[in-house]
Amino acid sequence: MRIIFWLVLLAIIGGLAWIRLAPSDPAVWHVDPQVTADQDLASGVRRRLPGSETTLRALHGIILQTPRTEVVAGDPAEGRVTYVTRSLWMGFPDYTTIQLEDGSVEIYARLRFGQSDQGVNRARVLGWMNALNAQD
Repeated sequence: MRIIFWLVLLAIIGGLAWIRLAPSDPAVWHVDPQVTADQDLASGVRRRLPGSETTLRALHGIILQTPRTEVVAGDPAEGRVTYVTRSLWMGFPDYTTIQLEDGSVEIYARLRFGQSDQGVNRARVLGWMNALNAQD
């Protein structure tokens, strides 16, 4: 019975370590957001707002101020950037891609693990959009 406890505990710790340390492959996450309309999804959110390269750069600066957020791939000068933001306690990664496309900034935020993000990505993206509007 004791060995089962330790095996279960080891499996849980291993799973949590994988979540926190799993590599972010740009080939998988740094992709076209394909935003055709604003969408709230179980796994994330898509938003499209009017903008230019200046808007993209301003949003980039706002996103980089978000705790536990870093660039996975891209640069505003390229017209597309993908970020990973990790949750505080468990380190769950959420990926956000922003892209300048035909006079609009497309935003696609999604989770990596699980079925539902419980609205976390939507709240984060709306916070960024509010901060962007406050700069105007």
